[in-house]
Amino acid sequence: MSHRPRLTPDQLRSRWWFDNPDHPGTTALCIERYMNYGVTLDELTSGKPIIGIAQSGSDLTPCNRHHIELVKRVKDGIRAAGGVPFEFPLHPIHENVRRPTAALDRNLAYLGLVEVLHGYPLDGVVLTTGCDKTTPACLMAAATVNIPAIVLSGGPMLNGWRGNERVGSGTIIWELRKRLAAGDIDYTEFLARATDSAPSVGHCNTMGTASTMNSMAEALGMSLPGSAMIPGPYKERSIVAYQTGERAVEMVWEDLRPLDILTRQAFENAVVVCSALGGSSNAPIHVNAIARHAGVELDNDDWQRLGHQVPLLANVMPAGAYLGEEFHRAGGVPAVQRELLDRGLLHGEALTINGQSLSDNVSGQQTLDEEVIRRFDNPLVQHAGFLNLKGNLFESALMKTSVISPDFRRRFLENPDDPEAFEGRVVVFDGSEDYHARIDDPALEIDANTILIMRGAGPVGHPGGAEVVNMQPPEALIRQGIDSLPCLGDGRQSGTSGSPSILNASPEAATGGPLALVQTGDRLRVDLARCEVRLMVDEQELAARRQQLEANGGYPYPRHQTPWQEIQRTLIEPLDRGMTLRGADAYRDVARQSPPRDNH
Repeated sequence: MSHRPRLTPDQLRSRWWFDNPDHPGTTALCIERYMNYGVTLDELTSGKPIIGIAQSGSDLTPCNRHHIELVKRVKDGIRAAGGVPFEFPLHPIHENVRRPTAALDRNLAYLGLVEVLHGYPLDGVVLTTGCDKTTPACLMAAATVNIPAIVLSGGPMLNGWRGNERVGSGTIIWELRKRLAAGDIDYTEFLARATDSAPSVGHCNTMGTASTMNSMAEALGMSLPGSAMIPGPYKERSIVAYQTGERAVEMVWEDLRPLDILTRQAFENAVVVCSALGGSSNAPIHVNAIARHAGVELDNDDWQRLGHQVPLLANVMPAGAYLGEEFHRAGGVPAVQRELLDRGLLHGEALTINGQSLSDNVSGQQTLDEEVIRRFDNPLVQHAGFLNLKGNLFESALMKTSVISPDFRRRFLENPDDPEAFEGRVVVFDGSEDYHARIDDPALEIDANTILIMRGAGPVGHPGGAEVVNMQPPEALIRQGIDSLPCLGDGRQSGTSGSPSILNASPEAATGGPLALVQTGDRLRVDLARCEVRLMVDEQELAARRQQLEANGGYPYPRHQTPWQEIQRTLIEPLDRGMTLRGADAYRDVARQSPPRDNH
């Protein structure tokens, strides 16, 4: 365990509010109103740490809703360890339902949490996470304020089943859309089969963004070892909630803070683990954002340099065949870390939330099912990480290589005269509404070699960065057995999708990126060996298009619908920089560097 100097009760941050003889009036105002529902004077003044619990569960956030019950065990653990729990709400973030996209909510939740952690009498905090963006929002805020903080994931749902077939949340939706388009099933059956994938409380049971980001919290060292992928309904989930509460109190006495853990080594570990998990294409956005708030420069070149050569070890949908239950029972994140650590791919000395090193935590761990978590020498895919593509259309765009299917590889990447590369005519869509309205138009002449481009889907254009790049082909092609085409865009795609799209293109069309200049009928070359994407249009023509675009007022995008949309559009950084708010990363360790001013 950690040998850090321990705090004394008079050093607790909460004493400034609750036991401050120099300002008796302010102290009385703080104390008396908290006592109106039964908190005792002894709890507030006897030197017990006040531990906040950021409650992300609500009726609007079904993937996190069971935190409403789990925090009861968190509170039990806090009290047992000698602390006082204070529960408060986190702005709701629900990926599937929020329109125009839940990506708008990550930064809003981050801002709200920063203000709570900075301005209220909290000595430490338990961050309850689950659905995709609740995890990065919490970790970004933890890095900014830097009071002792620990992550508690709600865990994935139980396996979905239809008969003896596993049904993975999210992933099955993309498969069923193709079957519906092909006429194999009708609308009623589509909905019935989709609901099979969500049989219990918890977030996605696939390695979508939710499971990925909660695994990233563990890989970064910010949650208890082995806790990320315990299924939501399992008894172990309630047990680890209790242990998390206990640990939160002990961390306060140790003064163990997020910036002690969120080091360069921790982020490099997360990149490597993400590749081995076949993690979501949204992970680089969120991990880069957390890194920026922690003062660590991490970019998409790092993701390729550190992660592309890492093999795929987790046989979990969408890159594999199994789901969260099997992954947890096979050893979860620690088993994967042990395989990687034994090959020298992780920084074993990295400090984690329990005060021990990564090496200490995974000592004795092993793969318990070698089909679900593969050994390093027997991976599903040899090189499973992301490629950071560049060219005359963007400065950065990511391609997730672990989900390149044999059919896609055969059709586009196995030309002996041009290996790992392909060319094609492009068809351009401006936003998801345009795509849905026109994808089946025969006049577009979409064929088996067409490249589909989605633009106007980025942080400014949509706004928020929409999950719309993974476009399915026209119904006519699907009926011919062609169920995938190359897709490229300045938006995102769901982490549960198995499409090897070229995503997160930065800069986006809406901010003047060259994607705004592309026209249907242009030809595009994608060269994975060179990590290059090139629009095959001469520079003079592109310059003329640029001049015409600017004369027309630039790339058009929808007006602001709410004040927050306008505020975020004004401040938002591009996807490759984590979609953070410009200037926000300058605020770091604010609890110590800038204590809040008196309110009376």
